[in-house]
Amino acid sequence: MQRVVEFAIGLLFGLGLLLAGMADPGKVLGFLDLAGAWDPSLALVMAGAIAVGVLAFTLARRRSLALLGGAMQLPAQRGIDRPLVLGSLVFGVGWGLAGFCPGPALVAAAAGHWQAWLFLAGMLAGMALHGARLPRGAPVAVE
Repeated sequence: MQRVVEFAIGLLFGLGLLLAGMADPGKVLGFLDLAGAWDPSLALVMAGAIAVGVLAFTLARRRSLALLGGAMQLPAQRGIDRPLVLGSLVFGVGWGLAGFCPGPALVAAAAGHWQAWLFLAGMLAGMALHGARLPRGAPVAVE
């Protein structure tokens, strides 16, 4: 039953990305083009996502178990450090160059966009490089 709920939530998330235009690199690049023909519509999508996230994390901090009964796994680290800043910069540059971030790239790849497949290949290569530089058994920032 848990896998069915997880699938349904993922499907709902993917449909939301499609409806919001987050899987359209042209729309994303229009949002990021502050000096040109800026399209502010994705700002509303992001504001809605932030509101949902704040509510979800507020409720999650009050619980010891997830809604489906699993252990609650919240981030252990709350500070801003060098790896967070560098990772955010790399993410932002990649998003600006490609017009994709990971979730929408998966949705666009499933819809058959070859650019999304190229982005996902680069993302996986970057993840592999990052994983290769971490020592075996390095702790992850999850409680």
